[in-house]
Amino acid sequence: MAINKVYTKTGDDGTTSLIGGLRVKKTNSRIEAYGTVDELSAQLGLLVSFMKDGDDKNLVVRTQRNLFTVCSYLATDTAKTPLAPSYTLDPAETKRLEDAIDAINASIPQQKSFILPGGSHEAAIAHVCRTVCRRAERRIFFLAEGTKIAPEVLQYINRLSDYLFVLARKLNFVDGVREKIWDNSCK
Repeated sequence: MAINKVYTKTGDDGTTSLIGGLRVKKTNSRIEAYGTVDELSAQLGLLVSFMKDGDDKNLVVRTQRNLFTVCSYLATDTAKTPLAPSYTLDPAETKRLEDAIDAINASIPQQKSFILPGGSHEAAIAHVCRTVCRRAERRIFFLAEGTKIAPEVLQYINRLSDYLFVLARKLNFVDGVREKIWDNSCK
């Protein structure tokens, strides 16, 4: 596929096209949902740029690819356009995240209290990714109030925020950065 022109000028009126050509307002809940997933992927790209090569980095890149699939899925109004098979997320991807969460939790100290986001540079970015993921999940659930959303998409996004949380903890642990514990003594 060759993309020769970046600008089309067709969005100057506040509308954009979904997959299949249907024009909708840029404020449409479908656009909000996949736009936030796209933002998450960009934040993950920032995280990857700081990560060391290895399994964690590979899984984050894989996640970006999966999020592109999720965006394509969300950008298709299946009431008007058939869903391309390549826009379907394999449920095994959620299991992959769950396995990674379990492996990370087994390799770091048990969490005994609430922690404040932050720590090492990579961990802080992972926490930002986690919060953007939670917002994406809220946007997708808002869309789901009026549109059927595949359960594997909802499960994947939910599990992804959990993965990003434990990844942030692992990144701090590996870098020897002590997590800041929430202390409610400042009442």
